[in-house]
Amino acid sequence: MISFLKYRKTSFNIQQFNIFVLCFKNTSNQILKMKIRNLFFTMLAVTMLATSCQPAKHNVLTAQEKAEGWILLFDGETLNGWRSYNQPSIAYDFWSVVDGTLFASGGGGDEFGYLVTDREFENFILVWDWKISPGGNSGVLYHVWEHPRFPVPYITGPEYQMIDDHGFAEHNDGYILEDWQKTAADYAMFVPNPSIYTSGLINPPMQWNTSKIVFDNGHVEHWINGEKVVEFEAYSEKWFELRNSGKWEMAPEYGLPTRGVVTLQDHGDPVWFRNIKIKELPRQTREVVLFNGVDLHGWEVFGDPDEWFVENGYLICQSSNLGQYGYLATREYYDDFDLTVEFLQEADGNSGVFFRSVITPPANITGWQAEVAPRGHGTGGIFESGGRGWIAQITEEQEEILKEGEWNTMRVRVQGGNVTTWLNGHEMVNIVDDEIIARAQGRIALQIHAGGGIRVKWRNIRLTTL
Repeated sequence: MISFLKYRKTSFNIQQFNIFVLCFKNTSNQILKMKIRNLFFTMLAVTMLATSCQPAKHNVLTAQEKAEGWILLFDGETLNGWRSYNQPSIAYDFWSVVDGTLFASGGGGDEFGYLVTDREFENFILVWDWKISPGGNSGVLYHVWEHPRFPVPYITGPEYQMIDDHGFAEHNDGYILEDWQKTAADYAMFVPNPSIYTSGLINPPMQWNTSKIVFDNGHVEHWINGEKVVEFEAYSEKWFELRNSGKWEMAPEYGLPTRGVVTLQDHGDPVWFRNIKIKELPRQTREVVLFNGVDLHGWEVFGDPDEWFVENGYLICQSSNLGQYGYLATREYYDDFDLTVEFLQEADGNSGVFFRSVITPPANITGWQAEVAPRGHGTGGIFESGGRGWIAQITEEQEEILKEGEWNTMRVRVQGGNVTTWLNGHEMVNIVDDEIIARAQGRIALQIHAGGGIRVKWRNIRLTTL
């Protein structure tokens, strides 16, 4: 037995295992065999105990994760890669690194204190560990669009809710949470089965939970501690039904951006994060028919609703005498696309095809317009509303391409900062704007000018996402 003592270590390898097997087979003494067997199992138990007691490594990626494309968003030591919402750097001292965790001390609130990634993400799997203080409230948001018009992230970005479901009322004057406010819910939208809050799946305050969000070209999943608890399709009929009611009824851009920063919330309670990592997923292209020839399904009217209607299979815009512009906008955002549309100017014809546009009710638009207008007024040129005005105009010779009183075909291709337009098969303008247009998002919209006397027919409005 003395010959085996040198192998009594807290690590157990194949060489040691083979020696034990060889000695066991070559020993006829039953008592000695029993001692060898007992020693083997003792060493195995010690090895397992030692392994389980080794501290887990946090805020690192394995070789396999790196090979699969995972990106570590928090290095465990610094706040590199993070900044305050709508700020160039971190503006609040209540975010810090404590013992390898990204810690929010509770100095934030509903209107300030959000931490965001330096990068935007579109399709992804996002995983993180978190624990929260008793009675605490926090969340992780995604597709948050940073822009001065949006003072807080949740106006645009969906939120994975993190909260002390059982202790919140005790710490907040008896306030009873709705299911859409509880942990793992898609906040104020989709909720898990309420049974998860009594099943023990969610760990209590001051204990770690592991959460995951999947956003894959509109397919969304919420996971917690290894179990999928929410699943839905963004931009589906059910999604729009929920979005257009309740909490988001007065937030017209909520959930529409298809890319944006990941956002951590300090809602006034201490919360800890670690092991924050993300894997980007590829974008899928799709064919979209924007006008069904029957009704205005899939569109939203801004301005006078009587200016937009369907007649004999055509989409018609006809200006009123109310003295304001009107817009018919897609209910979804389309950022990179190749669009074709046919139009017939029956009277005046001063209109346009907007892209990456945001509309504030009743009818104030910011974005870019591929001009549709009578001959001599730049059809196919690009006009920036709410900004620089004309940024690409056509030539006098190109004015002749427009067919007056006939059907015309316009094509608009937008990818990144590159915008190209065609009219009746002729290229009109081709511009690159990587500073402003490339960073924008928004709807596609048709315009009708104010003043009366304008009537345009539209048909065959369709696009391919890029």
